[in-house]
Amino acid sequence: MSFIEKDVDLLKKANIYYDGRVTSRNYTDKNGVVKSLGIMLPGEYIFNTKAAEKMEIISGKLEVLLSGMASNWETFSMGSEFEVPANSSFEVKVDEITDYCCTYL
Repeated sequence: MSFIEKDVDLLKKANIYYDGRVTSRNYTDKNGVVKSLGIMLPGEYIFNTKAAEKMEIISGKLEVLLSGMASNWETFSMGSEFEVPANSSFEVKVDEITDYCCTYL
């Protein structure tokens, strides 16, 4: 997991969800891939996807339930990642402040 990316185009305006408990900022890397860096505060959230996503957990800990794909919650923490299909949803239970990077596939 790389913590440094060079030559990116950053969208300064934040994406704000759940009354500010989840925030992110989008950027496009040098290969044209759109990503977002964000923070989730402890709580429970549901997200819908248009594009497929890869979620990398930079720090923190959360549990994830992929809609229609799994019946069990899975735990993810620093250094782990999971993928979410396009046009689906996923639920998260954030146990501690979680720093993440989402790549739109």
